[in-house]
Amino acid sequence: MAYLVLARKYRPQTFDQVVQQNHVTQTLANSIVSKRVAHAILFAGPRGTGKTTVARVLAKAMNCEKGPTVTPCNQCKSCSDITTGSASDVIEIDGASNNGVDHIRELRENIRYMPAHSPYKIYIIDEVHMLSIPAFNALLKTLEEPPAHVMFLFATTEPAKIPITILSRCQRHDLRRIDIEAVCAHMETLCNQESVKMTQESLLLIARESGGSMRDALSLLDQMIACTSGEITHERVLEILGAVDRSVMFQCAQAILQGDMATCLTVLDDIYNRGLDMRKLYDDLTEHFRNLLIVKVGQQVKQLVDLPAHEIKIMQEQVASVSASLLSQLFDLLFKEEAVIRYASHPKLALESIVIRISHLAPALSIDSLIEKLDLLRNEIKGTQGAHDATGLASAATTRHPPDNHQTVKAPLAQYNASSMPPPVPDKRVKEPKPVSTSPVLTDDMPNEQILRLIIQLADQRHPSLSAHLSHSSIATVKDNRIEIEISANAFTAKMMRRDKNKSDLKKVCDEAFGKNMEIIIKDDDKSQPEYKQPQKQSPKRPQNPTNQLHEEALSNPLVMEAVHVFNGEITKVNIL
Repeated sequence: MAYLVLARKYRPQTFDQVVQQNHVTQTLANSIVSKRVAHAILFAGPRGTGKTTVARVLAKAMNCEKGPTVTPCNQCKSCSDITTGSASDVIEIDGASNNGVDHIRELRENIRYMPAHSPYKIYIIDEVHMLSIPAFNALLKTLEEPPAHVMFLFATTEPAKIPITILSRCQRHDLRRIDIEAVCAHMETLCNQESVKMTQESLLLIARESGGSMRDALSLLDQMIACTSGEITHERVLEILGAVDRSVMFQCAQAILQGDMATCLTVLDDIYNRGLDMRKLYDDLTEHFRNLLIVKVGQQVKQLVDLPAHEIKIMQEQVASVSASLLSQLFDLLFKEEAVIRYASHPKLALESIVIRISHLAPALSIDSLIEKLDLLRNEIKGTQGAHDATGLASAATTRHPPDNHQTVKAPLAQYNASSMPPPVPDKRVKEPKPVSTSPVLTDDMPNEQILRLIIQLADQRHPSLSAHLSHSSIATVKDNRIEIEISANAFTAKMMRRDKNKSDLKKVCDEAFGKNMEIIIKDDDKSQPEYKQPQKQSPKRPQNPTNQLHEEALSNPLVMEAVHVFNGEITKVNIL
Protein backbone atom coordinates (compact mmCIF):
# COMPACT_ATOMS: atom_id res chain seq x y z
CA MET A 1 0.00 0.00 0.00
CA ALA A 2 1.22 3.52 -0.79
CA TYR A 3 2.50 5.65 2.05
CA LEU A 4 -0.18 7.64 3.89
CA VAL A 5 0.77 11.04 5.22
CA LEU A 6 0.16 11.68 8.89
CA ALA A 7 -2.86 13.88 8.22
CA ARG A 8 -4.63 10.94 6.51
CA LYS A 9 -3.20 8.13 8.58
CA TYR A 10 -4.31 9.65 11.85
CA ARG A 11 -7.53 11.30 10.70
CA PRO A 12 -10.06 11.24 13.61
CA GLN A 13 -12.61 8.45 13.26
CA THR A 14 -14.87 9.41 16.17
CA PHE A 15 -16.07 12.63 17.74
CA ASP A 16 -13.78 12.11 20.74
CA GLN A 17 -10.67 12.12 18.54
CA VAL A 18 -11.40 15.54 17.01
CA VAL A 19 -8.98 18.04 18.57
CA GLN A 20 -10.38 21.10 20.33
CA GLN A 21 -13.75 21.35 18.55
CA ASN A 22 -15.89 20.21 21.49
CA HIS A 23 -18.48 22.93 20.93
CA VAL A 24 -19.31 21.31 17.57
CA THR A 25 -18.90 17.63 18.35
CA GLN A 26 -20.89 17.84 21.58
CA THR A 27 -23.78 19.58 19.81
CA LEU A 28 -23.84 16.91 17.10
CA ALA A 29 -23.67 14.13 19.69
CA ASN A 30 -26.62 15.60 21.59
CA SER A 31 -28.64 15.93 18.40
CA ILE A 32 -27.99 12.25 17.56
CA VAL A 33 -29.06 11.11 21.02
CA SER A 34 -32.22 13.20 20.91
CA LYS A 35 -32.88 12.25 17.26
CA ARG A 36 -32.91 15.90 16.16
CA VAL A 37 -30.24 15.80 13.45
CA ALA A 38 -30.85 18.43 10.76
CA HIS A 39 -31.09 17.35 7.13
CA ALA A 40 -28.71 20.15 6.01
CA ILE A 41 -25.63 21.12 8.06
CA LEU A 42 -22.92 23.66 7.22
CA PHE A 43 -19.42 23.41 8.74
CA ALA A 44 -17.50 26.69 8.48
CA GLY A 45 -14.03 27.61 9.69
CA PRO A 46 -10.35 28.08 8.76
CA ARG A 47 -8.47 25.48 6.75
CA GLY A 48 -7.29 22.31 8.42
CA THR A 49 -9.49 22.58 11.53
CA GLY A 50 -11.60 19.45 10.87
CA LYS A 51 -14.65 20.47 8.80
CA THR A 52 -14.59 17.53 6.38
CA THR A 53 -13.43 15.19 9.14
CA VAL A 54 -16.41 16.04 11.35
CA ALA A 55 -18.72 15.60 8.35
CA ARG A 56 -17.32 12.10 7.72
CA VAL A 57 -17.64 11.13 11.39
CA LEU A 58 -21.26 12.36 11.36
CA ALA A 59 -21.92 10.29 8.22
CA LYS A 60 -20.50 7.23 10.01
CA ALA A 61 -22.64 7.94 13.07
CA MET A 62 -25.80 8.10 10.94
CA ASN A 63 -25.08 5.07 8.71
CA CYS A 64 -23.37 2.76 11.20
CA GLU A 65 -25.04 -0.65 11.67
CA LYS A 66 -25.38 0.20 15.37
CA GLY A 67 -26.64 3.68 14.60
CA PRO A 68 -27.57 6.31 14.59
CA THR A 69 -24.97 6.36 17.36
CA VAL A 70 -22.55 8.86 18.93
CA THR A 71 -19.68 6.35 18.72
CA PRO A 72 -19.57 4.56 15.35
CA CYS A 73 -18.00 1.10 15.45
CA ASN A 74 -15.60 1.65 12.53
CA GLN A 75 -15.89 -2.10 11.87
CA CYS A 76 -19.04 -2.50 9.79
CA LYS A 77 -19.12 -2.23 6.01
CA SER A 78 -20.58 1.30 6.06
CA CYS A 79 -17.97 2.64 8.46
CA SER A 80 -15.12 0.93 6.61
CA ASP A 81 -16.26 2.25 3.23
CA ILE A 82 -16.56 5.80 4.57
CA THR A 83 -13.05 5.54 6.05
CA THR A 84 -11.57 4.43 2.73
CA GLY A 85 -13.71 6.86 0.72
CA SER A 86 -15.49 4.15 -1.28
CA ALA A 87 -18.96 4.30 0.28
CA SER A 88 -21.70 4.29 -2.35
CA ASP A 89 -24.18 6.00 -0.06
CA VAL A 90 -21.83 8.77 1.09
CA ILE A 91 -20.93 10.92 -1.90
CA GLU A 92 -18.18 13.51 -1.51
CA ILE A 93 -18.30 16.33 -4.06
CA ASP A 94 -15.67 19.00 -4.66
CA GLY A 95 -17.57 22.28 -4.97
CA ALA A 96 -14.68 23.97 -6.78
CA SER A 97 -14.70 21.59 -9.77
CA ASN A 98 -18.41 20.70 -9.76
CA ASN A 99 -19.83 24.17 -9.46
CA GLY A 100 -22.10 24.33 -12.50
CA VAL A 101 -25.86 24.20 -12.59
CA ASP A 102 -25.71 20.95 -14.61
CA HIS A 103 -23.90 19.19 -11.75
CA ILE A 104 -26.63 20.24 -9.31
CA ARG A 105 -29.35 19.07 -11.72
CA GLU A 106 -27.66 15.69 -11.91
CA LEU A 107 -27.52 15.60 -8.10
CA ARG A 108 -31.25 16.36 -7.93
CA GLU A 109 -31.98 13.45 -10.25
CA ASN A 110 -29.88 11.02 -8.17
CA ILE A 111 -31.31 11.85 -4.75
CA ARG A 112 -34.64 10.26 -5.73
CA TYR A 113 -33.08 6.79 -5.53
CA MET A 114 -32.90 5.03 -2.19
CA PRO A 115 -29.50 4.27 -0.58
CA ALA A 116 -27.93 0.92 -1.47
CA HIS A 117 -27.42 -0.59 2.00
CA SER A 118 -27.42 2.32 4.48
CA PRO A 119 -30.19 4.23 6.25
CA TYR A 120 -29.21 7.55 4.61
CA LYS A 121 -27.77 8.82 1.37
CA ILE A 122 -25.40 11.59 2.46
CA TYR A 123 -23.88 14.26 0.20
CA ILE A 124 -20.72 15.96 1.49
CA ILE A 125 -19.96 19.06 -0.61
CA ASP A 126 -16.55 20.55 0.21
CA GLU A 127 -15.82 24.23 -0.51
CA VAL A 128 -19.49 24.78 -1.20
CA HIS A 129 -18.99 28.53 -1.56
CA MET A 130 -17.42 27.86 -4.97
CA LEU A 131 -20.81 26.90 -6.48
CA SER A 132 -22.20 29.36 -8.99
CA ILE A 133 -25.31 31.41 -8.32
CA PRO A 134 -27.43 29.36 -10.79
CA ALA A 135 -26.19 26.19 -9.05
CA PHE A 136 -27.24 27.56 -5.66
CA ASN A 137 -30.64 28.51 -7.07
CA ALA A 138 -31.11 25.02 -8.48
CA LEU A 139 -30.32 23.57 -5.06
CA LEU A 140 -32.72 25.76 -3.06
CA LYS A 141 -35.94 23.72 -3.20
CA THR A 142 -34.19 20.36 -2.85
CA LEU A 143 -32.16 21.65 0.10
CA GLU A 144 -35.25 22.91 1.88
CA GLU A 145 -37.37 19.75 1.44
CA PRO A 146 -35.13 16.80 0.55
CA PRO A 147 -36.36 13.19 0.65
CA ALA A 148 -36.36 11.60 4.09
CA HIS A 149 -33.36 9.41 3.24
CA VAL A 150 -31.10 12.31 2.12
CA MET A 151 -28.73 14.49 4.15
CA PHE A 152 -26.56 17.39 2.98
CA LEU A 153 -23.28 18.18 4.76
CA PHE A 154 -21.49 21.31 3.52
CA ALA A 155 -17.96 22.52 4.34
CA THR A 156 -16.54 25.96 3.56
CA THR A 157 -13.76 28.33 4.54
CA GLU A 158 -15.68 31.40 3.35
CA PRO A 159 -19.29 31.31 4.57
CA ALA A 160 -19.75 34.99 3.64
CA LYS A 161 -19.79 33.98 -0.05
CA ILE A 162 -22.75 31.63 0.39
CA PRO A 163 -26.15 33.20 -0.42
CA ILE A 164 -28.33 33.92 2.58
CA THR A 165 -31.08 31.79 1.06
CA ILE A 166 -28.79 28.75 1.40
CA LEU A 167 -27.56 29.69 4.88
CA SER A 168 -31.10 30.03 6.16
CA ARG A 169 -31.82 26.42 5.16
CA CYS A 170 -28.79 24.99 6.98
CA GLN A 171 -27.80 24.39 10.56
CA ARG A 172 -24.44 26.14 10.87
CA HIS A 173 -21.46 25.08 13.00
CA ASP A 174 -18.33 27.27 13.15
CA LEU A 175 -15.02 25.51 13.84
CA ARG A 176 -12.22 27.50 15.50
CA ARG A 177 -8.48 27.70 15.05
CA ILE A 178 -6.61 25.20 17.20
CA ASP A 179 -4.28 26.80 19.74
CA ILE A 180 -0.55 26.11 19.78
CA GLU A 181 -0.51 23.98 22.90
CA ALA A 182 -3.23 21.64 21.58
CA VAL A 183 -1.47 21.23 18.23
CA CYS A 184 1.84 20.61 20.00
CA ALA A 185 0.32 17.99 22.33
CA HIS A 186 -1.32 16.14 19.40
CA MET A 187 1.94 16.10 17.40
CA GLU A 188 3.82 14.82 20.43
CA THR A 189 1.36 11.92 20.67
CA LEU A 190 1.83 11.07 16.99
CA CYS A 191 5.64 11.26 17.32
CA ASN A 192 5.48 8.70 20.11
CA GLN A 193 3.36 6.42 17.93
CA GLU A 194 5.77 6.84 15.01
CA SER A 195 8.86 6.45 17.26
CA VAL A 196 10.17 9.84 16.22
CA LYS A 197 12.29 11.94 18.61
CA MET A 198 11.69 15.67 18.45
CA THR A 199 12.27 18.37 21.05
CA GLN A 200 9.43 20.31 22.59
CA GLU A 201 10.92 23.51 21.22
CA SER A 202 10.75 22.16 17.66
CA LEU A 203 7.17 21.04 18.10
CA LEU A 204 6.22 24.52 19.35
CA LEU A 205 7.90 26.08 16.32
CA ILE A 206 5.98 23.79 13.91
CA ALA A 207 2.72 24.50 15.73
CA ARG A 208 3.34 28.24 15.49
CA GLU A 209 4.08 28.01 11.77
CA SER A 210 0.84 26.08 11.17
CA GLY A 211 -1.31 29.10 12.09
CA GLY A 212 -3.91 27.08 14.00
CA SER A 213 -4.35 24.45 11.26
CA MET A 214 -3.87 20.84 12.37
CA ARG A 215 -3.49 19.62 8.79
CA ASP A 216 -0.72 22.16 8.11
CA ALA A 217 1.06 21.16 11.32
CA LEU A 218 0.98 17.46 10.42
CA SER A 219 2.18 18.21 6.89
CA LEU A 220 5.17 20.13 8.30
CA LEU A 221 5.84 17.33 10.78
CA ASP A 222 5.78 14.82 7.91
CA GLN A 223 8.32 16.98 6.08
CA MET A 224 10.62 17.10 9.12
CA ILE A 225 10.50 13.31 9.49
CA ALA A 226 11.23 12.78 5.80
CA CYS A 227 14.14 15.24 5.71
CA THR A 228 15.94 13.93 8.79
CA SER A 229 17.00 10.48 9.88
CA GLY A 230 17.16 9.72 13.58
CA GLU A 231 16.61 12.51 16.11
CA ILE A 232 15.40 15.77 14.60
CA THR A 233 17.42 18.68 15.99
CA HIS A 234 15.98 22.12 16.49
CA GLU A 235 18.62 23.70 14.24
CA ARG A 236 17.56 21.35 11.44
CA VAL A 237 13.91 22.31 11.90
CA LEU A 238 14.80 26.02 11.75
CA GLU A 239 16.78 25.43 8.57
CA ILE A 240 14.02 23.48 6.83
CA LEU A 241 11.22 25.87 7.82
CA GLY A 242 13.28 29.01 7.20
CA ALA A 243 12.01 30.37 10.50
CA VAL A 244 13.64 32.59 13.11
CA ASP A 245 14.42 31.12 16.49
CA ARG A 246 12.27 32.54 19.29
CA SER A 247 15.36 33.38 21.33
CA VAL A 248 16.57 35.62 18.48
CA MET A 249 13.17 37.33 18.43
CA PHE A 250 13.38 38.02 22.15
CA GLN A 251 16.94 39.30 21.75
CA CYS A 252 15.93 41.67 18.95
CA ALA A 253 12.93 42.97 20.91
CA GLN A 254 15.06 43.53 24.01
CA ALA A 255 17.60 45.53 21.98
CA ILE A 256 14.82 47.71 20.58
CA LEU A 257 13.34 48.37 24.02
CA GLN A 258 16.76 49.34 25.39
CA GLY A 259 17.60 51.52 22.38
CA ASP A 260 20.59 49.30 21.55
CA MET A 261 20.66 49.94 17.82
CA ALA A 262 24.03 48.23 17.23
CA THR A 263 22.87 44.89 18.66
CA CYS A 264 19.61 45.05 16.77
CA LEU A 265 21.31 45.74 13.42
CA THR A 266 23.77 42.90 14.08
CA VAL A 267 20.91 40.48 14.68
CA LEU A 268 19.16 41.59 11.49
CA ASP A 269 22.35 41.19 9.47
CA ASP A 270 22.89 37.66 10.83
CA ILE A 271 19.31 36.69 9.92
CA TYR A 272 19.76 38.15 6.43
CA ASN A 273 23.03 36.28 5.85
CA ARG A 274 21.27 33.02 6.73
CA GLY A 275 18.96 33.63 3.77
CA LEU A 276 15.77 34.03 5.78
CA ASP A 277 12.81 36.04 4.57
CA MET A 278 13.00 39.57 5.99
CA ARG A 279 9.30 40.15 5.38
CA LYS A 280 8.45 37.08 7.46
CA LEU A 281 10.80 38.38 10.16
CA TYR A 282 9.01 41.72 10.17
CA ASP A 283 5.62 40.01 10.54
CA ASP A 284 6.94 37.99 13.48
CA LEU A 285 8.44 41.12 15.08
CA THR A 286 5.17 43.04 14.74
CA GLU A 287 3.22 40.15 16.26
CA HIS A 288 5.77 39.90 19.08
CA PHE A 289 5.32 43.56 20.07
CA ARG A 290 1.57 43.12 19.90
CA ASN A 291 1.88 40.25 22.37
CA LEU A 292 4.20 42.32 24.56
CA LEU A 293 1.60 45.08 24.74
CA ILE A 294 -1.16 42.64 25.71
CA VAL A 295 1.06 41.04 28.35
CA LYS A 296 1.83 44.49 29.76
CA VAL A 297 -1.85 45.37 29.99
CA GLY A 298 -2.34 42.08 31.81
CA GLN A 299 -5.96 41.33 30.95
CA GLN A 300 -7.03 37.98 29.41
CA VAL A 301 -3.46 37.18 28.40
CA LYS A 302 -4.05 33.45 27.95
CA GLN A 303 -6.99 34.10 25.66
CA LEU A 304 -5.38 36.83 23.53
CA VAL A 305 -1.80 35.51 23.33
CA ASP A 306 -1.57 32.05 21.75
CA LEU A 307 1.83 31.14 23.19
CA PRO A 308 3.07 28.59 25.74
CA ALA A 309 3.17 29.59 29.39
CA HIS A 310 6.97 29.79 29.64
CA GLU A 311 7.17 32.32 26.76
CA ILE A 312 4.46 34.46 28.36
CA LYS A 313 6.52 34.48 31.55
CA ILE A 314 9.60 35.67 29.63
CA MET A 315 7.50 38.43 28.05
CA GLN A 316 6.30 39.58 31.46
CA GLU A 317 9.90 39.91 32.60
CA GLN A 318 10.82 41.76 29.41
CA VAL A 319 8.14 44.45 29.79
CA ALA A 320 8.34 44.81 33.57
CA SER A 321 10.21 48.13 33.35
CA VAL A 322 8.61 49.37 30.11
CA SER A 323 5.53 51.60 30.01
CA ALA A 324 2.42 50.56 28.14
CA SER A 325 2.43 53.85 26.21
CA LEU A 326 5.91 53.13 24.77
CA LEU A 327 4.87 49.62 23.74
CA SER A 328 1.79 51.08 22.10
CA GLN A 329 3.97 53.55 20.16
CA LEU A 330 6.30 50.79 18.98
CA PHE A 331 3.48 48.49 17.89
CA ASP A 332 1.69 51.33 16.12
CA LEU A 333 4.83 52.30 14.19
CA LEU A 334 5.58 48.71 13.19
CA PHE A 335 2.01 48.11 12.07
CA LYS A 336 1.84 51.30 9.98
CA GLU A 337 5.13 50.54 8.19
CA GLU A 338 4.06 47.04 7.16
CA ALA A 339 3.25 48.15 3.62
CA VAL A 340 6.73 49.68 3.27
CA ILE A 341 8.35 46.31 3.98
CA ARG A 342 5.92 44.39 1.80
CA TYR A 343 6.56 46.44 -1.35
CA ALA A 344 10.21 47.41 -0.73
CA SER A 345 12.73 46.31 -3.36
CA HIS A 346 15.32 45.93 -0.56
CA PRO A 347 13.44 44.65 2.52
CA LYS A 348 16.62 44.50 4.63
CA LEU A 349 17.35 48.22 4.14
CA ALA A 350 13.73 49.12 4.80
CA LEU A 351 13.70 47.04 7.99
CA GLU A 352 16.95 48.61 9.20
CA SER A 353 15.54 52.08 8.58
CA ILE A 354 12.47 51.29 10.65
CA VAL A 355 14.56 49.82 13.46
CA ILE A 356 16.75 52.93 13.57
CA ARG A 357 13.69 55.16 13.86
CA ILE A 358 12.28 52.95 16.59
CA SER A 359 15.54 53.14 18.54
CA HIS A 360 15.28 56.96 18.63
CA LEU A 361 11.60 56.97 19.54
CA ALA A 362 11.01 58.99 22.71
CA PRO A 363 8.35 57.65 25.07
CA ALA A 364 5.20 59.76 25.06
CA LEU A 365 3.56 61.00 28.24
CA SER A 366 0.13 59.69 29.08
CA ILE A 367 -2.81 62.09 28.94
CA ASP A 368 -3.23 61.99 32.72
CA SER A 369 0.43 62.83 33.33
CA LEU A 370 0.32 65.64 30.77
CA ILE A 371 -2.77 67.20 32.36
CA GLU A 372 -1.21 66.95 35.80
CA LYS A 373 1.98 68.71 34.64
CA LEU A 374 -0.05 71.47 32.93
CA ASP A 375 -2.03 72.05 36.12
CA LEU A 376 1.17 72.37 38.16
CA LEU A 377 2.65 74.78 35.62
CA ARG A 378 -0.49 76.91 35.59
CA ASN A 379 -0.52 77.14 39.38
CA GLU A 380 3.15 78.17 39.43
CA ILE A 381 2.54 80.88 36.79
CA LYS A 382 -0.44 82.22 38.71
CA GLY A 383 1.52 82.34 41.97
CA THR A 384 4.52 84.10 40.39
CA GLN A 385 2.38 86.54 38.42
CA GLY A 386 0.27 87.45 41.45
CA ALA A 387 3.30 88.21 43.61
CA HIS A 388 4.95 90.26 40.85
CA ASP A 389 1.82 92.29 40.12
CA ALA A 390 1.11 93.02 43.78
CA THR A 391 4.63 94.44 44.30
CA GLY A 392 5.24 96.32 41.03
CA LEU A 393 1.86 97.92 40.46
CA ALA A 394 1.38 99.19 43.98
CA SER A 395 4.66 101.10 43.83
CA ALA A 396 3.89 102.46 40.35
CA ALA A 397 0.51 103.85 41.41
CA THR A 398 1.99 105.48 44.53
CA THR A 399 4.89 107.14 42.68
CA ARG A 400 2.98 108.63 39.75
CA HIS A 401 -0.28 109.71 41.32
CA PRO A 402 -0.68 109.41 45.07
CA PRO A 403 -4.27 108.52 45.87
CA ASP A 404 -6.54 111.24 47.11
CA ASN A 405 -7.89 110.89 50.63
CA HIS A 406 -11.44 110.72 49.28
CA GLN A 407 -10.65 108.13 46.56
CA THR A 408 -9.99 104.41 46.70
CA VAL A 409 -8.00 102.42 44.14
CA LYS A 410 -10.18 99.96 42.25
CA ALA A 411 -8.82 96.44 42.72
CA PRO A 412 -9.11 95.14 39.12
CA LEU A 413 -7.52 98.23 37.63
CA ALA A 414 -4.51 97.94 39.92
CA GLN A 415 -3.51 94.75 38.14
CA TYR A 416 -2.66 96.45 34.82
CA ASN A 417 0.90 97.34 33.97
CA ALA A 418 3.24 96.99 31.02
CA SER A 419 4.81 93.72 32.15
CA SER A 420 1.71 91.86 33.28
CA MET A 421 0.03 89.18 31.19
CA PRO A 422 -3.60 89.68 30.11
CA PRO A 423 -5.92 88.27 32.77
CA PRO A 424 -8.51 85.62 31.78
CA VAL A 425 -11.81 86.75 30.32
CA PRO A 426 -14.41 86.91 33.12
CA ASP A 427 -17.58 84.86 33.13
CA LYS A 428 -20.13 86.62 30.92
CA ARG A 429 -22.91 85.59 33.27
CA VAL A 430 -21.52 87.99 35.88
CA LYS A 431 -23.03 91.43 35.53
CA GLU A 432 -20.73 94.26 34.48
CA PRO A 433 -19.56 96.17 37.57
CA LYS A 434 -20.58 99.78 37.87
CA PRO A 435 -17.75 102.31 37.38
CA VAL A 436 -16.41 103.88 40.51
CA SER A 437 -13.95 106.70 41.00
CA THR A 438 -10.34 105.51 40.65
CA SER A 439 -6.92 106.98 40.71
CA PRO A 440 -5.53 107.30 37.18
CA VAL A 441 -2.80 104.90 36.09
CA LEU A 442 -2.25 106.39 32.58
CA THR A 443 -0.59 109.71 31.79
CA ASP A 444 0.04 111.64 28.59
CA ASP A 445 3.79 111.17 28.79
CA MET A 446 3.62 107.34 28.64
CA PRO A 447 4.47 105.60 25.33
CA ASN A 448 1.49 105.13 23.02
CA GLU A 449 2.08 101.38 22.75
CA GLN A 450 1.94 100.99 26.51
CA ILE A 451 -1.20 103.12 26.73
CA LEU A 452 -2.93 101.01 24.06
CA ARG A 453 -1.90 97.76 25.74
CA LEU A 454 -3.28 98.85 29.11
CA ILE A 455 -6.51 100.15 27.54
CA ILE A 456 -6.99 96.79 25.77
CA GLN A 457 -6.41 94.95 29.06
CA LEU A 458 -8.98 97.09 30.84
CA ALA A 459 -11.44 96.75 27.94
CA ASP A 460 -10.97 92.99 28.05
CA GLN A 461 -12.32 93.04 31.60
CA ARG A 462 -15.13 95.53 30.98
CA HIS A 463 -16.16 94.90 27.33
CA PRO A 464 -14.54 91.81 25.73
CA SER A 465 -15.96 92.50 22.26
CA LEU A 466 -14.44 95.97 22.29
CA SER A 467 -10.93 94.67 23.02
CA ALA A 468 -11.07 92.52 19.86
CA HIS A 469 -11.55 95.61 17.68
CA LEU A 470 -8.91 97.58 19.58
CA SER A 471 -6.33 94.90 18.79
CA HIS A 472 -6.44 96.08 15.12
CA SER A 473 -5.80 99.72 16.02
CA SER A 474 -3.03 102.04 17.19
CA ILE A 475 -2.87 105.33 19.11
CA ALA A 476 -1.82 108.31 17.03
CA THR A 477 -1.68 111.07 19.67
CA VAL A 478 -2.59 111.59 23.30
CA LYS A 479 -2.76 115.22 24.37
CA ASP A 480 -4.58 116.81 27.27
CA ASN A 481 -8.13 115.38 27.17
CA ARG A 482 -7.92 114.16 23.56
CA ILE A 483 -6.91 110.73 22.29
CA GLU A 484 -6.80 109.78 18.59
CA ILE A 485 -7.11 106.09 17.65
CA GLU A 486 -6.26 104.86 14.14
CA ILE A 487 -7.86 101.65 12.76
CA SER A 488 -5.23 99.62 10.91
CA ALA A 489 -7.54 96.77 9.79
CA ASN A 490 -10.31 96.97 7.21
CA ALA A 491 -13.18 99.39 6.86
CA PHE A 492 -15.52 96.97 8.63
CA THR A 493 -13.53 97.25 11.88
CA ALA A 494 -13.53 101.05 11.61
CA LYS A 495 -17.27 100.97 11.04
CA MET A 496 -17.80 98.84 14.13
CA MET A 497 -15.62 101.15 16.23
CA ARG A 498 -17.72 104.17 15.19
CA ARG A 499 -20.91 102.62 16.46
CA ASP A 500 -22.41 104.61 19.32
CA LYS A 501 -22.28 101.73 21.79
CA ASN A 502 -18.63 100.90 21.11
CA LYS A 503 -17.61 104.57 21.23
CA SER A 504 -19.49 104.96 24.52
CA ASP A 505 -17.80 101.88 26.00
CA LEU A 506 -14.40 103.03 24.79
CA LYS A 507 -14.91 106.47 26.36
CA LYS A 508 -15.80 104.87 29.71
CA VAL A 509 -12.65 102.79 29.60
CA CYS A 510 -10.44 105.75 28.72
CA ASP A 511 -12.08 107.99 31.36
CA GLU A 512 -11.46 105.32 33.96
CA ALA A 513 -7.86 104.77 32.85
CA PHE A 514 -6.85 108.47 32.68
CA GLY A 515 -9.02 109.56 35.60
CA LYS A 516 -10.58 112.40 33.62
CA ASN A 517 -13.09 113.15 30.87
CA MET A 518 -11.51 112.15 27.55
CA GLU A 519 -12.48 112.99 23.95
CA ILE A 520 -12.23 110.00 21.61
CA ILE A 521 -11.32 110.51 17.93
CA ILE A 522 -11.45 107.47 15.62
CA LYS A 523 -9.96 107.64 12.14
CA ASP A 524 -8.93 105.18 9.41
CA ASP A 525 -5.30 104.33 8.80
CA ASP A 526 -4.04 104.96 5.26
CA LYS A 527 -3.12 101.27 4.98
CA SER A 528 -6.51 99.98 6.01
CA GLN A 529 -8.27 97.90 3.41
CA PRO A 530 -11.59 98.99 1.97
CA GLU A 531 -14.74 97.21 2.93
CA TYR A 532 -15.35 94.14 0.74
CA LYS A 533 -18.09 94.34 -1.81
CA GLN A 534 -19.29 91.50 -3.97
CA PRO A 535 -18.76 92.40 -7.65
CA GLN A 536 -22.01 92.89 -9.45
CA LYS A 537 -22.63 91.94 -13.07
CA GLN A 538 -24.18 94.54 -15.31
CA SER A 539 -27.73 93.56 -15.99
CA PRO A 540 -30.97 95.34 -16.83
CA LYS A 541 -32.78 96.66 -13.81
CA ARG A 542 -35.70 94.55 -12.74
CA PRO A 543 -38.10 94.59 -9.82
CA GLN A 544 -36.58 93.40 -6.54
CA ASN A 545 -38.05 90.11 -5.33
CA PRO A 546 -37.70 88.58 -1.83
CA THR A 547 -35.06 86.06 -2.96
CA ASN A 548 -32.82 88.74 -4.47
CA GLN A 549 -33.26 90.88 -1.37
CA LEU A 550 -32.13 88.03 0.90
CA HIS A 551 -29.23 87.44 -1.47
CA GLU A 552 -28.09 91.06 -1.18
CA GLU A 553 -28.52 91.09 2.60
CA ALA A 554 -26.35 88.01 2.92
CA LEU A 555 -23.60 89.52 0.77
CA SER A 556 -23.60 92.80 2.73
CA ASN A 557 -23.64 91.15 6.15
CA PRO A 558 -20.70 92.53 8.18
CA LEU A 559 -19.73 89.11 9.52
CA VAL A 560 -19.62 87.67 6.00
CA MET A 561 -17.45 90.53 4.77
CA GLU A 562 -15.10 90.17 7.73
CA ALA A 563 -14.75 86.42 7.09
CA VAL A 564 -13.97 87.04 3.42
CA HIS A 565 -11.31 89.54 4.40
CA VAL A 566 -9.70 87.41 7.11
CA PHE A 567 -9.47 84.29 4.95
CA ASN A 568 -8.69 86.22 1.74
CA GLY A 569 -11.49 84.40 -0.04
CA GLU A 570 -14.39 85.07 -2.33
CA ILE A 571 -18.09 84.27 -2.32
CA THR A 572 -18.95 81.77 -5.04
CA LYS A 573 -22.50 80.78 -4.13
CA VAL A 574 -25.30 81.90 -1.80
CA ASN A 575 -27.95 79.38 -0.76
CA ILE A 576 -31.30 80.78 0.39
CA LEU A 577 -32.92 78.27 2.76
